[in-house]
Amino acid sequence: MEILEIKNLTSSYDNHEAIKDVNIKIENGEYICLVGENGSGKSTLIKAMIGLQKKDSGEIIKNISDDKIAYVAQNNMKDLSFPATAKEIIMTGVQRHRRLPFYRKSDWVLFENVCNMLNIKDIVNRQIGELSGGQRQRVILARALIREPELIILDEPCSGLDVNITKELYDILEKLHTEKGLTIIMATHDLYEIKAKDVRVICMATTVKFDGKIEDFKGLE
Repeated sequence: MEILEIKNLTSSYDNHEAIKDVNIKIENGEYICLVGENGSGKSTLIKAMIGLQKKDSGEIIKNISDDKIAYVAQNNMKDLSFPATAKEIIMTGVQRHRRLPFYRKSDWVLFENVCNMLNIKDIVNRQIGELSGGQRQRVILARALIREPELIILDEPCSGLDVNITKELYDILEKLHTEKGLTIIMATHDLYEIKAKDVRVICMATTVKFDGKIEDFKGLE
């Protein structure tokens, strides 16, 4: 099933045309890596998908509800003095549009499940500013996954992290893709760290310059 289609999308900011005439169809269960040089339009495309970036022209057609889409931004939680525990950060993921900040029993079941999945039960009561970069990124990922999304969109989630933490996070995403059928769209500079099979690569350079299998893309380099 096609869950997202981008048709002739053009978007600009500060009088700069960041992406132009982008056409992409995304099927349920795909693992897509967006690659390209800095300034190629990867982040603009992602922000346009989730409504954080205006479009000049074109269409973004979603066949799933916004509640089923999770987003992990680049360089989350820069303010390490923010007075919240890892648990509090994660639980904001289930609040969605509720008017009252109360949690149901089912929310706490989701919390336990996602903490076990990401192996972070031992840090959930610590202040976010006390955690390492890799631990914070797991917390942010947990906040996204607790929503039980069908599609997760990540903008360079391993930026600034060391190679071992990067490998761990990519292994987690691969497991979510293969075992849970999660659809993944991820901007990354670490293509060679991704070991998942059947990865589709979309290379951006303002518009789509390549769209195909990861092994075919690596063969071009």
